Amino acid sequence: MSISQPASVEDLLNFRLSRLLASSGSMVTLLCEGRYGVTRREWRLVCILSEHGATSPSALAEHAHLERARVSRHVADLVHKKLVVRVPVQGDRRRALLDLTERGRKLHSELFPESVRFNNLVLKALSPAELAAFDTALARLTEAAERISKSHALPEKADRRHGGSRRFAPAAGSELVRALGPDTACS
Repeated sequence: MSISQPASVEDLLNFRLSRLLASSGSMVTLLCEGRYGVTRREWRLVCILSEHGATSPSALAEHAHLERARVSRHVADLVHKKLVVRVPVQGDRRRALLDLTERGRKLHSELFPESVRFNNLVLKALSPAELAAFDTALARLTEAAERISKSHALPEKADRRHGGSRRFAPAAGSELVRALGPDTACS
């Protein structure tokens, strides 16, 4: 494997990070779903609300690095589970902030230490010096990715409502379409 000279998909940074997340996150996911009845994304939102307090849905989506529509669905589920409550904003009946209920705070106080324990079990694989270097490198990679993402916006967007995430349909002006011909489509 070579992260600097990828020869296959398994060498790509995102693939390797995804694999790490799948392996290390599975322990927390099983605990979340099996013992507490929440998904890992719902758990992420609970953690953010615990840390930031009452928050607007837009700010919650931004903190969670999720689309607002997806956050809205998860919030509806969290409200139904009585873990989150909508708090009306005085003077604006159209707006509400999201906050944890007492039940949501209890969930966080029980599950967060377990999440930390799993986190630390994985990190034990690194020496203190390696851990410090990894922390620094991860911060730099995140900053670079965010900067690149903002400066290299792509006009193409996945049309997920119509299978865009599952079908490959290159944009009409793309090099691939020019090379393969305009009638090329994969389904």
